[in-house]
Amino acid sequence: MENNSKEILSPKNDYVFKLIFADENNKEILAAFLSAVLNVTVDEFQGLEIINSELLKEFKEDKKGILDVRVKTKSGKQIDIEIQILVNETMAERTLFYWSKMYTGQIKQGDDYESLKKCVTINIIDYEFIKIPKAHTVFYVSEDKTAYKLTDVLEIHFLELPKLKNKDVKMEDDEAVVEWMRFIGAESEGVMKMLAEKNEGIKKAYDVLKTVSNDEKTRMRYDARQAEIMDKSSMLKQALRKGELKGELKGEKKGKIEGKIEVARNLLLANVNVEIISSATGLTREEIEKLRQEQH
Repeated sequence: MENNSKEILSPKNDYVFKLIFADENNKEILAAFLSAVLNVTVDEFQGLEIINSELLKEFKEDKKGILDVRVKTKSGKQIDIEIQILVNETMAERTLFYWSKMYTGQIKQGDDYESLKKCVTINIIDYEFIKIPKAHTVFYVSEDKTAYKLTDVLEIHFLELPKLKNKDVKMEDDEAVVEWMRFIGAESEGVMKMLAEKNEGIKKAYDVLKTVSNDEKTRMRYDARQAEIMDKSSMLKQALRKGELKGELKGEKKGKIEGKIEVARNLLLANVNVEIISSATGLTREEIEKLRQEQH
């Protein structure tokens, strides 16, 4: 980079991630990434349509708290790519919920089931979640004993970035997937440069990243998003700790429940969205909404 270039931004930031992968001008980058993750040729993504290429003006308007990339292939297959930094213990349930909305959203009154196309979810997460020593895991609907696949309409991927540093995790994936994961989770520009020299798709992504990193408006939004993520993380940790302490003092099941309620109340006061509160406490949306009404 030039001497006057600014510090490179992290692709792990969902705002920056979407600038790289959801821009109409960067479809080659998106196709290269999808080709590596889904283990299909780039030709599969000719005529790729980015469904939600727009970026939100204000993060607070984003009900999910996440900026995802939704695409559709020429054959009608839909793919949702989401990157998440904050720990979410209900990620499996959340993934299935949003996958089901993507799947059922295809059908209209009068259509038959044959009109439903395959839907794929790719979760890139910055924490370890799947209790398997693999950094990239793929899930289908399969029979328990024989692994016979009932249908291929459901396909869910988890790319767990921290596992790349875990010595107990075997890198069984195609090298291209690991390279993309290392690029997204890179903590230094030196790593990005090295990967860019080996992988043409990553080189293009790196070039885009250098460009957006030198844009002042982008840097301001990046900083705002980073601050929001840090604030949410801090609030979750503090609220959870308060709830744990209250439960420990009670020393009984009732105390643990009261601790969760206390956590939920604190997070509601901090204007944290219901989904994150539910993830942190295990309380249902209905229970949290009831607490919100009580506060008013």
